[in-house]
Amino acid sequence: MNKKERARAAELALAARYPEAVCSLEWGGDSFRLLIMAILSAQCTDARVNLVSQTLFARYGDAYALAAAPVSDIENEIHSVGLYRSKALALSECSKRICEVYGGRVPHETADLLTLRGVGRKVANLVRGDAFGLGGIVADTHCIRICGRLSLSGGRDPLETERSLEKLIPRARQSDFCHRLVLFGREVCTARAPKCAECPLFDICPGRKENPN
Repeated sequence: MNKKERARAAELALAARYPEAVCSLEWGGDSFRLLIMAILSAQCTDARVNLVSQTLFARYGDAYALAAAPVSDIENEIHSVGLYRSKALALSECSKRICEVYGGRVPHETADLLTLRGVGRKVANLVRGDAFGLGGIVADTHCIRICGRLSLSGGRDPLETERSLEKLIPRARQSDFCHRLVLFGREVCTARAPKCAECPLFDICPGRKENPN
């Protein structure tokens, strides 16, 4: 089985196990909310971000409102997410640029998204894929780990993983594939103790433990 065939087999197996491929951030179809929540999610659980975002967006419902807010007030709203000072500044500067340069609307081009404070390729691809339907490989820790074990990508570099998977997964299916990797990584292919005995990818995985029991 070559790499392309293995990638397709993995896609099909994960789609069967997780037919609903949805983002675990509860962004409600609003691209600005998804962007802000993705920035907040760095080194923080999605569950915590979902909780904090409820009060944050109740007070600051759009880019203009958040751009006008004092950074200290944003810090108070997001204090429990960790790294709150740097994230509050990122949210403020990001919102201001969206208002000043993009008329209050989140841009959809990667180059534009990357000019926003707090936005790297992972966040940009998530927003492009989920908010705009443009696809994109979200090379988070689950994606890098699982695709490394499957020998679909090499090493631990996010950009290398992204480039490798772009050649293997059609753009229209990239977002769903990455969401399924997150679910699979949390449930089965964990970092420290992967559950190879119950893995639907066992037969195609070069990184499997031969005696999982």
